[in-house]
Amino acid sequence: NSTQMSEGMNPSEYARVMNRFYATATHGMTDSDAIIDKLVGDEVMALFLPAFAGDEHAAKAVEACLEIMKRVGYGSNSDPFIEVGAGVNTGTAYVGVVGDEGNYKDFTALGEAVNLAARLAQAARSGEVLVAESTRNAARLPEGEKRSIDAKGFPHPIDVTALRYQD
Repeated sequence: NSTQMSEGMNPSEYARVMNRFYATATHGMTDSDAIIDKLVGDEVMALFLPAFAGDEHAAKAVEACLEIMKRVGYGSNSDPFIEVGAGVNTGTAYVGVVGDEGNYKDFTALGEAVNLAARLAQAARSGEVLVAESTRNAARLPEGEKRSIDAKGFPHPIDVTALRYQD
C-alpha cells in the first residue's frame, strides 16, 4: 500500500521510509542466504536458491520473512514503521539473464512459481506471511491458520498457511 502511504508525505520523507524498508528487508533476506532479485516500488523480491541457501531454502525463506516482520516492528509495543505483508512459494523457475542482447539485460527469476509468490505477497495482510502449502511442507512448518485465496491468473483457489511474527 505504498501509494496510500505516500499520499500524506513529501517525496523526500517517502524516500527515507522506503530506503529504510529496503535496507531492513534486504539485510533480513541476505542474512538468510538470499539473493536480492529486485526492489520494485514497495516490494523486495528475493531468491532462496538451493545452490546458495542449501537444502533448507524453503525454511530459510519463511524465517527471513518473519524476521523482517520483527525488524519493521511487528510484535513490539509500538506500531511498525511500515506495514508489510509477504508471500513465500517454492518451485522450479527460470533463473538467469533476460533482455535484449545488445541493450538492457536483467538477472531475474521467471515462471509460475515466481508469479504465485507475487500473488501471495499481494494477498498478505499487514504483518502476515502467506506460505503456499507445498512450501509449508518443504519447510516442515507446523500447521497454522489455513486459508484459500483467489490468485489472479490461477484457475483454482490456492491453499496457504498464514503466519505472523511471534515474540
